[in-house]
Amino acid sequence: MELLIDGRLPATLDTPAGPRGAVVVLHGAGEPQRSYFLYAHLARVLPAAGVAVLRYDRRPWKHGDVPFDVQAADAVAAVTEVRRRIGDVPVGLWAWSQGGWPAAEVAATHPDLVAFLVLVAVSGVSPARQMRFGTARQLLLRGYDESVLADLAALRTALEEARRGRMPDAQQVVDRYADRPWFPLAYVPRDLRAGTWDDMDYDPEPVIARVTCPVLLCYGESDEWTPAEDSIAVWERAAATDDLTVSRLPGCTHLPTLGGGSEISADYTRTLSGWVEARLG
Repeated sequence: MELLIDGRLPATLDTPAGPRGAVVVLHGAGEPQRSYFLYAHLARVLPAAGVAVLRYDRRPWKHGDVPFDVQAADAVAAVTEVRRRIGDVPVGLWAWSQGGWPAAEVAATHPDLVAFLVLVAVSGVSPARQMRFGTARQLLLRGYDESVLADLAALRTALEEARRGRMPDAQQVVDRYADRPWFPLAYVPRDLRAGTWDDMDYDPEPVIARVTCPVLLCYGESDEWTPAEDSIAVWERAAATDDLTVSRLPGCTHLPTLGGGSEISADYTRTLSGWVEARLG
């Protein structure tokens, strides 16, 4: 079924006969379209277990990422739309990568709306800290040494401090490193006047401390973007839920796919389906 969320966001609702629950899909930063293969996979797998799946296109945004509070508001509208369409069934949020921050926010703020969370490769630390980890991993995977990692750290610090308004000469740091072969892997704009980063210092731990619903965390054993162990530690330390499951996926990276390709892990599919079915049982 094709529909609009909040009258403006194109969406697809896959509904089995007599649904006993539903999942709303929240996006990773670079994959805002509902057709992305990870989201489409949910629509193939979960309806067979009696679970409806709502996928929608993320709201367009002129500069930078869609702010987390806007993403959270759209997720609330999506949950409301699901319940309007299929009745008062338990609705969970599935989120990958960046989507985990607003997903946790919605679960913490609206415990009456969110029955459970399935979070894949989500960060339990701030976006700034996550990007420092992720960009360092990109350089290490390509064979760069510790001296280059030190330069990367200086460059990322310049970006962060410029966004905080505390480093007026940050552009000079960018100019110093812009011709280095690894510069594109640093994910720093060549001109610091371009773009924004409103949620850079967002701290998820106080939000996680208010999440009471069941939570499934899935991490690839070779995640190259999210500090998985640090993130798991935050969830285990802070989460208010007494139903927290951590699944480490062999052979997977930041995607729940084998070797970061397009083949979705059977371990992930089995864990996802079984866990959701058990929480709706």
